[in-house]
Amino acid sequence: MIDKRQPAALVGFAFVAAWIGFSFGEALLCLLGALVFWAVAGVLEGKIDLGELQSRLSGEDEPPAPPAPAAAPPRPARPAGRPRVQ
Repeated sequence: MIDKRQPAALVGFAFVAAWIGFSFGEALLCLLGALVFWAVAGVLEGKIDLGELQSRLSGEDEPPAPPAPAAAPPRPARPAGRPRVQ
């Protein structure tokens, strides 16, 4: 079973290899591209909710929920016995 440290080590190795092979700026662009594709895959799989993410990043509170409808007034009690029909 693969834990989270193994892919992190692989990403770190790939970053350092890109840094050595190209330059630091190009290595950062590789990480940025990986982050963008990771986010797009998360949205497509439904693991990232853009609406929730936007509300968290905007710092605004959600609008308050509308008040619950008032309960209907209680019915008057019926007198005991048989109803009268006219």
